[in-house]
Amino acid sequence: MPYRIYVIELSKRCYTENVKFRAANPQFNGVLQCLYVGMTSKTPRERFVQHKTGYRNKKGYKLSANIVEKYGAYLRPSLYNHIDPITTRSDALKMERILALELRRQGYAVWFN
Repeated sequence: MPYRIYVIELSKRCYTENVKFRAANPQFNGVLQCLYVGMTSKTPRERFVQHKTGYRNKKGYKLSANIVEKYGAYLRPSLYNHIDPITTRSDALKMERILALELRRQGYAVWFN
């Protein structure tokens, strides 16, 4: 099953209100946006809806990120459409980290798992 990397723009309130987010992004100067980078076996749109609705799986385990549920605004396809679907979960996790750190270097404030 292919995995896709996706990027969600977050409200800038997450930077001012979330201590962990702020601590993870000491380089942020407030010019660019706050972002969440994730990976999914669903479409990015389906995954975004899961985040925003606080989705839980059949076992009751919460699959949505609190930061996206609270601050997620919309998908940013221009930041991830160039990445082809990835075949393994471990490679997708690596690519999630690579993209997140690259966006951070560009000046975005970024959260990823």
